[in-house]
Amino acid sequence: MTDRPPMMNITPAAAEQVKKLLQGRDKPTAGIRIGVRTKGCSGMSYTLEFAEEKNAFDEVVETEGVTLLIDPKATMFIIGTEMDYVEGKLETGFVFTNPNEKGRCGCGESFHV
Repeated sequence: MTDRPPMMNITPAAAEQVKKLLQGRDKPTAGIRIGVRTKGCSGMSYTLEFAEEKNAFDEVVETEGVTLLIDPKATMFIIGTEMDYVEGKLETGFVFTNPNEKGRCGCGESFHV
């Protein structure tokens, strides 16, 4: 039996930003749901949304004081991914480092595995 890598890791910076987003919400929230959708020239992009409840087949990742709910349709595409949050002069937002990526489009909006 081989150990599978962690479903997802989250950096302290990303965890702090998720906490801020959740604190600013006026509805009960189970966590942040992460998924993928077809988009862009490379095929897929990451999605993040507030999750009001856990779905039956969500993969739950509780780390750094936050709960991430991984959409079951995204699981095979994001195993081992690290979620970070960066603030820069030209760009601010969540950044995903995915060991399964085989390529990314030039604008960075989409990836393929």
